[in-house]
Amino acid sequence: MSGDFPKNAEEARLDRDATREELTETLDALGQKLDVKSRVKENVDEKLDQATAKVADVTNEPTAVKFRQGADVVRSNPVPVFAGVLGLVIVIRLILRRGSNS
Repeated sequence: MSGDFPKNAEEARLDRDATREELTETLDALGQKLDVKSRVKENVDEKLDQATAKVADVTNEPTAVKFRQGADVVRSNPVPVFAGVLGLVIVIRLILRRGSNS
């Protein structure tokens, strides 16, 4: 297809099919770029893999496996972990405040 108007019905169908295929590929690429949730998940997985490798370098392999399992648990249940960390921060702050008043 040289960009000219199709000369017959068969050329028109081929041009239409090629255009549809190009449009489908473009829409798929745009869909992947706009799927922020999947891109973030992939990025987090990549960072966790890097962190696990660093933990394995510093410690031993079973520790790295436990680290990865813990990270996966946190990712699957973020609300209880966040609530626990928030509670811990509040307790530490209260202890520090009480210590500074004495």
